[in-house]
Amino acid sequence: MLYREKIYELVEPRKGKFFSQVYDCIMLIAIIIGTAPLLFRVQHPIFWYFDVFSGACYIVDYLLRWTISDFHSNKPKWVAFLTYPFTPMAIIDLLSILPTINLLQPVFKLTRISRLFKILRFIKIVHYFEPLEIFVTVVKKQRKLLLAVLSLAFFDIFITAIIMFQTEKEIDPVTGEYIFKTFFDAFYWAACTLTTVGYGDLYPVSNLGRTISIFSSLLGIAVIALPSSIITAGYIEELRKHVDKSEISDDIHGNYRMCEESKK
Repeated sequence: MLYREKIYELVEPRKGKFFSQVYDCIMLIAIIIGTAPLLFRVQHPIFWYFDVFSGACYIVDYLLRWTISDFHSNKPKWVAFLTYPFTPMAIIDLLSILPTINLLQPVFKLTRISRLFKILRFIKIVHYFEPLEIFVTVVKKQRKLLLAVLSLAFFDIFITAIIMFQTEKEIDPVTGEYIFKTFFDAFYWAACTLTTVGYGDLYPVSNLGRTISIFSSLLGIAVIALPSSIITAGYIEELRKHVDKSEISDDIHGNYRMCEESKK
């Protein structure tokens, strides 16, 4: 049991001390150099070594996390071991390993699509970047409110697109066609307007269409501000919990050391 606790302190960020920090640094390096080839059109020979090193780190990390999977579960130990490969993060970790399999065995043509899975390696950084980990936690806790706001946004985009598609029937003098040729054009315009992006490739020219655009932009500012306030409030609350939990953990470790020293 002791060695599994040591593995837990090593693998889990901010759980251990020096060796845990070294492990975190190695995994961060593996993530960075493992995704570096995606930034280049020409694949240099050194990228092969990058992939082998990062793939080996991912495999070791996957096996170690599988070993301590019951530490994060309330289920019986054997159930936790059996179900771990089917958890979301375990599936992502496994998919991020596939590019390495393709690298070592290029004859497997079906796995060539696994090169795209290198993008999933960025998700592993959640384990080692605390602010991002807190953000993911906030999104999970506030998912009902965020889904409600997202539904409201899609509803507004859909209604605005219908109104614009039916009212803006001006002809583009350059192409000789309607400015909004299809409903998708109107939907795309409504989404850009709601998010205040405004690419400018599609826009109404009639007075009625411009009036609709004004109200859509004003409503968009209010809708976009809702998830920002929800995430900000949740992030501050979660950050406060992390600080309190860290202080409690330090106190426990300090008391444990004092007890061990007194025994000696």
